[in-house]
Amino acid sequence: MVLEKLSEGLKGTLQKIAKSLFVDEKLINELIKDIQRALLQSDVNVKLVFDLTQKIKDRITKEQTPGALTKREHLVNIVYEELTKFLGGDKSELKIEEKGLSKIMLIGLFGSGKTTTAAKLAKYFMKRGKKVALLGLDVHRPAAMDQLSQVGKAINAQVFILKDEKDPIKIYRHFEPEFKKFDLLIIDTAGRDALSADLIAELKNVHEAANVNEALLVISADIGQAAQQQASAFHAAGAITGVIVTKMDGTAKGGGALSACAVTGAPIKFIGVGERVDDFEQFNPKGFVGRLLGMGDLEALLEKAKEAITEDEAKDLEKKLLKGEFNLIDLYSQMEAMSKMGPLGKVLEMIPGFGNISMPKEALQVQEGKLKKWKHAMNSMTKAELEDPEMLDAQRIERISKGSGVSTSDIRDLIKQYKQSKKMIKMLKGESPEKLMKKLGRKAGPQMKF
Repeated sequence: MVLEKLSEGLKGTLQKIAKSLFVDEKLINELIKDIQRALLQSDVNVKLVFDLTQKIKDRITKEQTPGALTKREHLVNIVYEELTKFLGGDKSELKIEEKGLSKIMLIGLFGSGKTTTAAKLAKYFMKRGKKVALLGLDVHRPAAMDQLSQVGKAINAQVFILKDEKDPIKIYRHFEPEFKKFDLLIIDTAGRDALSADLIAELKNVHEAANVNEALLVISADIGQAAQQQASAFHAAGAITGVIVTKMDGTAKGGGALSACAVTGAPIKFIGVGERVDDFEQFNPKGFVGRLLGMGDLEALLEKAKEAITEDEAKDLEKKLLKGEFNLIDLYSQMEAMSKMGPLGKVLEMIPGFGNISMPKEALQVQEGKLKKWKHAMNSMTKAELEDPEMLDAQRIERISKGSGVSTSDIRDLIKQYKQSKKMIKMLKGESPEKLMKKLGRKAGPQMKF
C-alpha cells in the first residue's frame, strides 16, 4: 500500500495500546517514540515530527477522557485526530462549476509527471460523467504535444494541440470556441528545471487568459521534503490553488512530500497511488490516516464501488439479497466489480477492521490468481449451471475443467465459496440495510472507535 512502512509502524503503535493493561507515563513515552520513529523513517521533517508528537503528548496528559470512550480508545482517537490535522485536516474540494465549462491548469517542474497526471485527472472526471478535453500548452519540450496526444488517445479523451505555434496564449485562443462542447478542460503547461521569473510570468498569463478554476502544482513524492520549497515558492508567487502529489506508491519519501505540502498553505487535492490510469484519488486526510492506522476508509471504498457497479445493478442485487436469492451469476458479477475496484490489497485496506489483518503480498497474489481461475471456469459453464450450481456433479466439473483449463480442485473451491456466500445471504435474508450493516459489523469483529 501507499507508505507501507509508515502504516506498519503506526499500526504497531496502536496494537501496543490495545494490548496494554494500563495507560501510564511509560506507555505514553514509548508510543511517542514509536510515532516519531515511524514518521522519521518516512522522511518527514524532524521539526514537524517533534511538533506533532508534542501536541499528541500534551493532549494525552492534559485532556479528560470522554465518558463514551475508554482511556485506550481516547489515546487512539488523539493520534488519529492529530495526524489528520498534520496532513491538512478536512478534504479540500475542487472549485468546479456544476453547469458550464470548468478549467484546471496543471503546472510543475520538469519530470514531475504533469502529462501523465493530466490523463489520470481526465479519466477521474470522465468516470463521473464529465465530458473532458485536454489542451497542450507546453511549447518548450519537443515531445510534450505527442505525449499528451498518446495519453489522451489511451483514455478516449479529446486532445487539442498546435505543434507549430510557440505562444501558449495563441494556442488557447485558437481552440477557445471548441471548449464550449465540454464540461472540463485540463490544461498541460510548460515546466522548467527550477522556478524562474519567466515561468511564473508565463503561468500567470495562461491563468489570466483561460480564467481557470484551479491551478494545481504537480509534485513527485520521491523528492521528499524538497516538496516544501517547491510548493511554498509556487504558492507565494500566487500561481497555484492546490497540489497533486504523484508516485505515492512504494516511496518512503511520500511522507516527506505529503507533510511538506500540507504545511505550506497549498492544500493537497489529489494523490497518484500507482502506475495505472485509475490509480488516482482525491486526497482526504481523514480517510488517508484511517488507512494508515488500519481503520479503513469507507468514503473511498464507496466511491470505488460506485465506479464499479451501476445504480441499476446495485438495486437488482439488493432485491436478490432481500429475497435471499444468490447464484453463480451474482457471484461472478461481484467478482467483476471487485476487479474494477483495483488490486485486492488496496480494496481490503479501505474496509474497517481489515486494514489491521496482516496478509502477505504472496497470499493476496494467490487469492487474485484464484479469482481469475474462477472466472475462467464460470465462462465454461452453461446458463443452467450458473443459475443452479447445485447441479454441478463430478462429471460436469470434469467437463468444465477441460473446457476452461482450470483444475477440478479449483472448481470445487469455487463451489465451496459459493455455498459459503449463499449461507451468509440466507442469514441476512429480509433484513433492512441498517440491520444488515449491524450484522455484518458483528461478524467482522470488534472495530476501533475513532
